[in-house]
Amino acid sequence: MSLSNSKPNDPSQSDAAAPSDEAAIAAPKVEPDYIELVKFLVRPFLETADALRVDCEHLAGGKRVMIRLAFDASDRGRVFGRGGRNIQAIRRIVDAAAALAGCQARLDVYGESAHGAEDSRRSSGRPSHTPKAKPKPRPKQPEQP
Repeated sequence: MSLSNSKPNDPSQSDAAAPSDEAAIAAPKVEPDYIELVKFLVRPFLETADALRVDCEHLAGGKRVMIRLAFDASDRGRVFGRGGRNIQAIRRIVDAAAALAGCQARLDVYGESAHGAEDSRRSSGRPSHTPKAKPKPRPKQPEQP
C-alpha cells in the first residue's frame, strides 16, 4: 500500500529546495568565523582549554587574515602532533575556509608563559637555531704490555 499518491518520476515533484550549480557559484561569499573555527579544531587536543587564546586580524583590505593561537605549553605536543601533522591539518582547514571566502589566511602559534605570550619555538628551553654541542674527544689511554 502506497502512502503517497505521487509518481516517482513526476516532474511537478522536483527538488525545488535543492540549489542548482549556477546558484551555488553566484552565491555571495560569506566571511567565516575564524576564531570559532580554530577553537573548534584545537580544543580536542587541550587538557587546559581555559588557556586557549585566539586572535584574528584582517589585513590588506580584508584579503588577508592573520590568526594568532596561544595555549598552555604543556599542550604543545598534542596540538602539534607527531611530525607537526595536527597543526598542518588545522592550517589546511583554515586555508580552505579562507580560500572559499576569497582571501588568504596565516595561522601563527604562540606559547604562553608567566610573562605572557611568546613564540613557541623559543619556549622549549633550547634555542632552535643553535646546534648541539659536539662531545669532546677522550684522551688516549696508555697501552699496557
